[in-house]
Amino acid sequence: MKGRRDTRAAVPNGGSLRGASPRDFHALCALITERRVELPRRLLQVADYAIARPQDIAFGTVVEIAKSAKVQPSTLVRFGRALGYNGFTDLQEVFKSQARQRWPDYPQRLEALRTEDDQDHSPARLLQGFARVSAESVERVASGVSAASLEQAVEILARAQTIYLLATRRSFAVTSYMAYLLRKLAVRCELVDQGAGLAPEQMELSTARDAMLAVSFTPYAPTTLELAGAAARRKVPVVAITDSPFSPLIGSARVWFEVVEADFRGFRSLAGAITLAMTLAVAVARHRDEAKKC
Repeated sequence: MKGRRDTRAAVPNGGSLRGASPRDFHALCALITERRVELPRRLLQVADYAIARPQDIAFGTVVEIAKSAKVQPSTLVRFGRALGYNGFTDLQEVFKSQARQRWPDYPQRLEALRTEDDQDHSPARLLQGFARVSAESVERVASGVSAASLEQAVEILARAQTIYLLATRRSFAVTSYMAYLLRKLAVRCELVDQGAGLAPEQMELSTARDAMLAVSFTPYAPTTLELAGAAARRKVPVVAITDSPFSPLIGSARVWFEVVEADFRGFRSLAGAITLAMTLAVAVARHRDEAKKC
């Protein structure tokens, strides 16, 4: 009909991208992923920032978030409206709700332990809780990891001259243990330990003949995402361990594993990720040893 136009063209001026706005965080992440190709460049920049740093979106002010994301505050409002929300504040409520429900601050977790219905607050009770969720996490990995993905990851890592191991914050325990194990197995590796702030310089030595194992869980560490992305752009193959199909780390990875750790009163286990890291390290060493004998 004469005069009709595609309403999607209105997005840069604040229009909405089809459909009602989700109130569930995971549905929102799915929506952002689905509609990435429809977003103008600046709104796409906000989308990537929101997925990478949900805690910042949840608790930052518009001015703070805009400065950190390197956009104008008005771009945040346009982003919210493009996804069907009344504005950025309306969108932000989804992030706040997820942050409150999933991972409260550590003092709040301790308070939850004190006020829980179970009146047994003994160390033995904590041990039972942490042991239970650790076993659950390991079982999830054992039943959920694809054998084909394992083979592919081992092939990538076994071919590498040097394996760069990248993680920060709580995930660093995974890569530090893997570095210990690989070195004991005589596999050359480099633990990107951020010492003296020289992680970028450490990674600048990597080439396409090397490989990277990167680990990051919600809320995703910006340094890990940046260094993994830089490695991928230099054609360094990246194997990723993360916790969601919506993780921004996946965009840099040739193969990735989803490890969703169980938690006890908000304290997450690392048992699943460490079990997977141990598997990869030993499998890589065995692969290289068998290749030498051929």
